[in-house]
Amino acid sequence: MAKVSIGLRGWRFDEDAVFDAEGMLKRMTAMPPDARERILRLTALVGEPCDACYIEHGEAAIEQCNAGAIVYGEPMGEVLLCDAHESDFLYWFREEGGQELAGTREMANGFQAWFDDGNRAPAGYSGLDHVEEAPEQLPAFDPHEIQGLEDDLQEMDEAEREALDVDLGDLDLDVDL
Repeated sequence: MAKVSIGLRGWRFDEDAVFDAEGMLKRMTAMPPDARERILRLTALVGEPCDACYIEHGEAAIEQCNAGAIVYGEPMGEVLLCDAHESDFLYWFREEGGQELAGTREMANGFQAWFDDGNRAPAGYSGLDHVEEAPEQLPAFDPHEIQGLEDDLQEMDEAEREALDVDLGDLDLDVDL
């Protein structure tokens, strides 16, 4: 089964869990719970600043922050990074004990505290080489088509949204929640 990155590098999805036979994003109710939670979380992360840039520049200079392009961790505890700061995260994860927090929502806090204390990857520390395999086989996905998720949520009544069993409070969607 193909793995697909949607919107941001890092999280991977089973293609069949997220896309229908025509390559269109499935309705949320047709997605497995884990894929649904991650897709919804991605809608909140697209366009947000890199966590490390934000620590460096703060709200007062947010325009200096790079947009996040890579996401690691669990929804609501993820680390959002730009290309320039991925090596810092990987160093912390591999060499500074970050792997102990893998699979937990505390991972983001651990990395952010380490980074905020002034820690960085040594000069020349290697990040990951991101390789796309058979990109022509991936379904076409336009991140601007997130409107379909909003429409899907809008069509649901409150009980149906609660049955999704995901926290929608952090999403900046145009839906009455």
